[in-house]
Amino acid sequence: MRELAEALGAPPPPGLAAAAPEELALLARAVRARRESHAAGLNDAAEEALKLVPALARGPVRRILFR
Repeated sequence: MRELAEALGAPPPPGLAAAAPEELALLARAVRARRESHAAGLNDAAEEALKLVPALARGPVRRILFR
């Protein structure tokens, strides 16, 4: 249950207390994988959006956005 709470960043719903430890571990791995995939997608989208910024301004804009 602790592993799932860490993956969720919050306490899991009480109904999951009845789930088997193997199922909770599988769910925790799935949550982590989805968050990593989502973060990668956001980074890709941000890089694509920077292509709309004039070339001379990209460096300063990147530093401001990605501190």
